[in-house]
Amino acid sequence: MEIRFHGHACFEIIGEQGRILIDPFLRDNPTTDLGPEDFTQLDGILVTHGHADHLGDAIEISRKTGAPIIGVFELARLCARYGTNTHAMHIGGKHTFNFGTVRLTQALHGSVFEPREEEESYTYAGVACGFLIQIEGKWLYHAGDTGLFGDMELIGRRHPLEVAMLPIGDNYTMGQEEAVYATNLLRPKVVIPMHYNTFPLIQQDPVEFVDLLQRKFPASKGKILLPGESLMI
Repeated sequence: MEIRFHGHACFEIIGEQGRILIDPFLRDNPTTDLGPEDFTQLDGILVTHGHADHLGDAIEISRKTGAPIIGVFELARLCARYGTNTHAMHIGGKHTFNFGTVRLTQALHGSVFEPREEEESYTYAGVACGFLIQIEGKWLYHAGDTGLFGDMELIGRRHPLEVAMLPIGDNYTMGQEEAVYATNLLRPKVVIPMHYNTFPLIQQDPVEFVDLLQRKFPASKGKILLPGESLMI
């Protein structure tokens, strides 16, 4: 299985059973390696919440590929208005797709559907979420935009995590120290930092995070991916 990073919080996961994309913020992302036009075949588009740097180009990519947008009910309903396929879920629920199983987790963050046209208004888009994804018998966790919360320990206890993708940018999400503490609760084999350095306000040094992780919780390995780089598991 290949986990490919495309900048900010966008990951592409490629397995024998299918290919999915998470939080495809591409066109307006100054750090990405690809654009929405580079995706022609997908089996699912997972979106953690409605903010523009996560919903991103999901609608355009879904309409072009036919891949369903998977997310909380309210956000899925809003995306369906734009002619996309969707699969609505909610926190705690799971569903098995052709590419694997997806379970939604809580995320301590907001969510709003931002207007695509000037005459449109901001719309409530449900709650933010994270994703537990089981592909080829391996559990992956994309935390979405979130602060630290104690139930991360329960997530790690119930799901032996191969990889956790955790935000470290601070200000809007966890910072480095909170992400290390979250790792201690989740206990994944590998942690990939995300949601940093896209904008000046979330500037962080991922090497510092990996070093801190090694000192505080060496049982998990920190893995920095640059846009376009991959981790094979």
